[in-house]
Amino acid sequence: MGQNTLAIDDANFDANVLKATTPVLVDFWAPWCGPCMAIGPMLEGLAEEYAGKVKIAKMNVDENANIPAQFGVRSIPFLVLFKDGKVVDTVVGAVPKAKITEMFNKVI
Repeated sequence: MGQNTLAIDDANFDANVLKATTPVLVDFWAPWCGPCMAIGPMLEGLAEEYAGKVKIAKMNVDENANIPAQFGVRSIPFLVLFKDGKVVDTVVGAVPKAKITEMFNKVI
C-alpha cells in the first residue's frame, strides 16, 4: 500500500467509499495478481495527482469476501469508480493511465 492510497476492507467500505464526499476509485486486487501489481505504482501516482479531488482505495479480495461479491468482482484488477455512493464507471484489467484519468475527469 502506498502512502497516497487507502487500504479498505469489508468493515470500513461504507464509511470510506459510499459516504465519501469525493469520488472514490476502488481497486479490487490480490498480491498474487501480476497485472494488479503492475498498475499499483500508476494508481499511487494518480492518488497523489488527484489528491483532494478523487480518493483511491485498494481492497484485497483474498482478505475480503462480502464487498467484492456484492459488486460482482470476478476478474482482477477490477476498478470501480464511486460518486455519491453510486457506481459511475468500472473497468477490468490493467488499463493505461489515460483511461483512468478519463474516468476521473467525468466526475470531478
